[in-house]
Amino acid sequence: RRTGLALALMAAMLPGAALAPQAAPRLKARTLGQLSLPLPAPYDSSRDARKDVDAALARAKKAGKPLLIDFGANWCVDCRVLAGVLELPDMRDWVARNFVLVQVDIGQFDRNLDLPRRFGGPALEAVPAILVVDPRTGKLRNGKDILGLGDARIMQPQEMADWLARWTR
Repeated sequence: RRTGLALALMAAMLPGAALAPQAAPRLKARTLGQLSLPLPAPYDSSRDARKDVDAALARAKKAGKPLLIDFGANWCVDCRVLAGVLELPDMRDWVARNFVLVQVDIGQFDRNLDLPRRFGGPALEAVPAILVVDPRTGKLRNGKDILGLGDARIMQPQEMADWLARWTR
């Protein structure tokens, strides 16, 4: 019995071993009404998104964590609600332990729209769009589900945390 456990632990440490997703944090904020107002406006149009993504990808590779790219705009209510949930203390700490986060401004759908293709992703048609990039392969983990948090304003914070937890493996 101990031998089987030891072998399973050793196999989990091998490069490329399939890892189970990390459990989502249990958030104290149960409803969107418990978010701090005004909601954050984290999408900075003066930033060089390519440099920010390159730097974040380098940090993700070094840390062995997935890169979490949040494409959005400050005019987008769903984007700002998602940003508010990401800033909840429990969520912020959990995201920092499990991902390297970078937020990218898409302007009026006229900026940085080509970045998802770099990772094999589809063209952006709506925001918020979340790309989870595997640090080893540089490919998307969630290529068919980049809009999973697209209705953030009608989702509960815990639903968002649970969705993100799917991509931590």
